[in-house]
Amino acid sequence: MRAETRHQLKTDRFSRATIDAAERTAHWSVEHKSKLAVLVVVALVIAAAAAGTWYYLSQQDQKASLDLGQAVRTLDTPVRPPNMPPQPEEPSFASSSERATAAHKQFQSIVDKYPHTHSAEFARYFLGLTSADLGDNASAERDLQAVISSANSDVAALAKMALASVYRNTGRSKQAEELYKQLAAKPTSTVGKVAAQVELAATYKADNQPLEAKRIYETIQKENPASEAAQLASSKLQELK
Repeated sequence: MRAETRHQLKTDRFSRATIDAAERTAHWSVEHKSKLAVLVVVALVIAAAAAGTWYYLSQQDQKASLDLGQAVRTLDTPVRPPNMPPQPEEPSFASSSERATAAHKQFQSIVDKYPHTHSAEFARYFLGLTSADLGDNASAERDLQAVISSANSDVAALAKMALASVYRNTGRSKQAEELYKQLAAKPTSTVGKVAAQVELAATYKADNQPLEAKRIYETIQKENPASEAAQLASSKLQELK
């Protein structure tokens, strides 16, 4: 079914429901008729506006999704080995910072052009990642905090994971640990409990808290027996000895 047809049907359903409601009130006295007519017109205008807004946002999200896919492909484009010239038939970048800069511009464009779409949430998350890649930790923190505050729980969890990494890399271990604890306590489809626990333990280890790291690894073993997570935890415990 074409989008225009769906749009028209949606508007027709709104209109029909409003008219039916008006017909059911036909027994009202004559002095109410003019007021009722005004209300019906207002309701029809609101219904048409709602249908138009739905159609507009749907179209915007489709365009934003295409742009997001292109930006992600840019971020996934290979980096050429040193002194290797570019190949016209194979896109590549001379350095990871060049790649991050190009992708960052594309993600920023999505946020600017389609701010109210789901794709913009992911684009803002990637803005944080690319800012961190470029060494701009202040911008990374700002963008990731924005995602945590406004996005759905799955995207927000990714942003928390990335923000915790920024904290850890800038000497703010306590703040990183707090975010990892939050993620472990409320896992999502994008960030599981074990993933958060592993990062929390690594942060403890880097912060010269081997006993806390040991406790986390032992918890992973206990809660995930005979799994890859348990094997990873076992190897990490060996490193702590």
